[in-house]
Amino acid sequence: MNWTRRIGIALSCLTTLFFLMDAAGKLFQLDPVVHATLELGWPQSAVLPLGVLLLVGAVLHAVPRTSVLGAIYLTAFLGGAVATHYRLGSPLATHVLFGVYVGAIMWLGLALRYPALSRAALSPRAARPAG
Repeated sequence: MNWTRRIGIALSCLTTLFFLMDAAGKLFQLDPVVHATLELGWPQSAVLPLGVLLLVGAVLHAVPRTSVLGAIYLTAFLGGAVATHYRLGSPLATHVLFGVYVGAIMWLGLALRYPALSRAALSPRAARPAG
């Protein structure tokens, strides 16, 4: 196994652990997590469903056969976090863009694990319509 694949696996593990910890905090309804969710304007009744949704995405991302689907799913989830922080006027570099940073690390991990994925995404042929 080459070093780029190892780094990709490490980055994927790091982001998966982050999502699993975030999901666990919501599923166990830990006080700091509930408080932070309320501060973001979400009702307390949304904490558990958000935790379930996040857990589904983390599991999809952790399973090699569904890791790309999980990354797409989690990118959408992170987009909601970015939008929520932007709407509240949170600090740009530390709060609003945090989801962008996590998403970039997640996709970098996938690109390093699966070089064909990045080649397909960056290929000029992929951008052209068939025919």
